[in-house]
Amino acid sequence: MQEPTGATTRGGRTLYGEIKIYTGTAHPELAHEICDYLKIPLSGADVFQFPNENIFVKLHQSVRGQDVFLIQPMTRPVNKNIMELLIMIDTLKRDSAGRITAVIPYFAYARSDKKDQPRVPITARLLADLIETAGADRYLTIDLHAGQIQGFFKIPGDELTAFHLQRDYLLRKGLDNMVVVAPDVGATKKARNLAEALNAPLAIVEKRRVGNDPTARALSLIGDVEGKNAIIFDDEIDTAGTMTNAIHFLKQAGAKEVYAVATHGILSPPALERLREAPLTELILTNTVPIPPEKRLPNMTILSVAPLLGEVIRRIHFGISVGALFNE
Repeated sequence: MQEPTGATTRGGRTLYGEIKIYTGTAHPELAHEICDYLKIPLSGADVFQFPNENIFVKLHQSVRGQDVFLIQPMTRPVNKNIMELLIMIDTLKRDSAGRITAVIPYFAYARSDKKDQPRVPITARLLADLIETAGADRYLTIDLHAGQIQGFFKIPGDELTAFHLQRDYLLRKGLDNMVVVAPDVGATKKARNLAEALNAPLAIVEKRRVGNDPTARALSLIGDVEGKNAIIFDDEIDTAGTMTNAIHFLKQAGAKEVYAVATHGILSPPALERLREAPLTELILTNTVPIPPEKRLPNMTILSVAPLLGEVIRRIHFGISVGALFNE
């Protein structure tokens, strides 16, 4: 990995030692793709559970003074992978790593970002505190469910977006007569940005959710989708209730074809059954979380975020602006 012109250095060297990439067991495929982009090997570690479910970590080599990036999305099994992340950070800290960046492509518990009813936790804040206490110096994530979660961290970090990756893919498809649809009011801002980038109008599906019921019902449509190629845009698909509800609603409203675009394909049951039965032309996701073969549908496209993460890791290591990447 060549040091670029203008890299932050001290005495002819970068501020931190050699770059090291580690991964837990949550998504090693993504870590390997990132290393392929950076043209460096993935650093080794033993990470496993004892029969009593206690997690054990041992690094294969010392990371003293090194610039370490730990790849670990908070994917299923969520709580195990969170503990694995924290234990690996503690391991790196106790081996005197120069800097530790927790690379968390998918941040779990992001919906627990505020007290929206009495006697409930703010779990996203708790996770931020745990990551800091474990010893992380920085964090890196993609498309948080709620942007204010950035304010829960005292350590510096970067929230990246898959927006440009998704926009470019849709532009290459050359669809005409498009309309971008927010599947609920909460997704309006992100959908509006995509509509502007695609030079397309915006429509919004208004839905209602009762209490903590995971299901919600579409009530009305703001905008016109009749005879158009509708692109539903959201940050994640979990059980796919909101998404498939919107798909059926748009078809009933006269949409020609429906495309669904999301960053995080969580796909908790019964998501696959719902999506398989929905009148959906294409489902476009990224690999922020692993999507194994048994979860892949014939009309599913998976975009890789590895080049994005790899380039940002390179820029962080050499002290180059990350924001400038999205202005180029």
